[in-house]
Amino acid sequence: MHHLWFLYFTQQYSKMTRRSGRLQAKSENGATHTDKLAKIKKEQCNRKKALTKRLNGETQNRGAQDAVCRTDVLMESPMEGLHEEFDQPGLSQCHQPSPFPRLSWACSEDVWVKMLSKEIKYKHCNHCIEKHPRLQPKMRAVLLDWLIEVSEAYVLHRQTFYLAQDFFDRFMLTQADVDKERLQLIGITALFIASKIEEIYPPKITELAYVTDGACLEEEILQMELIMLKALNWDLYPETIVSWMKLYMQMASAYDFTNVLVPQFSQETYIQITQLLDLCILDINSLGFKYGVLAAAALCHFVSFDIVQKVSGLTWEAVESCVNWMAPFVETMMSYEVAKLKHFNKVSSDDRHNIQTHINYLSMLQEAQQKSSIHMNSIFPTPPSSAEKSSTY
Repeated sequence: MHHLWFLYFTQQYSKMTRRSGRLQAKSENGATHTDKLAKIKKEQCNRKKALTKRLNGETQNRGAQDAVCRTDVLMESPMEGLHEEFDQPGLSQCHQPSPFPRLSWACSEDVWVKMLSKEIKYKHCNHCIEKHPRLQPKMRAVLLDWLIEVSEAYVLHRQTFYLAQDFFDRFMLTQADVDKERLQLIGITALFIASKIEEIYPPKITELAYVTDGACLEEEILQMELIMLKALNWDLYPETIVSWMKLYMQMASAYDFTNVLVPQFSQETYIQITQLLDLCILDINSLGFKYGVLAAAALCHFVSFDIVQKVSGLTWEAVESCVNWMAPFVETMMSYEVAKLKHFNKVSSDDRHNIQTHINYLSMLQEAQQKSSIHMNSIFPTPPSSAEKSSTY
């Protein structure tokens, strides 16, 4: 469940086949489930080829037939106006081929385009705090840091935390003038929703209410859950930063494309990069970048850009500003002890890197922001005051 590839391909392929008709385990003539999948896919291609022949009045060659099959799958997706949206700065990925290997059980191009389409559908903005005059960016950082700590305490996965972060930020974008006393309730409710989506055994609502130390009652969490779901329009499946990072790292380190569902990257390196992302996401300015760009920028600080471009389809112009913005955070993180894998009871060794962990992020954030401020002042010096100006003449 917690492997990005298995989850995403299975979800997307299931949606595609449900639109074509529900599959049954066995047919009356004894055909297997796999045979029926192959039959439906063949029928889809045949329908599209027949339509193309009627329109063009000529027989398609084999290369065109393969393109027809891919187009047939893509036509089932709600992609109207997608390519126009991708022409925006930082979304040049759509002009690159899918980094996925060719798969016999799914269309890699279709999955790639759907992942990119979520970067448009699930909007976030670093100016969302301006809609709440009584809130400060630091309050958001404190809340997310606490949610990371809660996630580790209940052995929740990184994807669970990043889903909660996305739900929180997108919800705040739909609201106005939220009081700071409501932040903890919104945050724990976001984690409650995310854990029910991602975890096999999510924490009970009584446990999540308990960690708020009486600040949030169970009834309040349930009521806020309905409010959030309605405000988010039940759009609960974004491509998070960590899911993009897993994709990039898997493709960068994959050496056996026959078994692409098994992680092949170094757990230690993955921990370092994810802790960098944890630190960055506490800064509200991180929301000024697309999730895929944030993940690519983080990877740029650990591998060459040629590799990043190959696995992400992004140009240097698309990630340059994010790489530069992230530099003080990298410098700060490197000055601390090297991140290590933590041991969790009942968690297998090959899944430990997927568990969300917590370190002293708030102190690191303060240092990184100070370095960032110094860096920006060196680029854009503060103009002299009026008194200083008059004394120079």
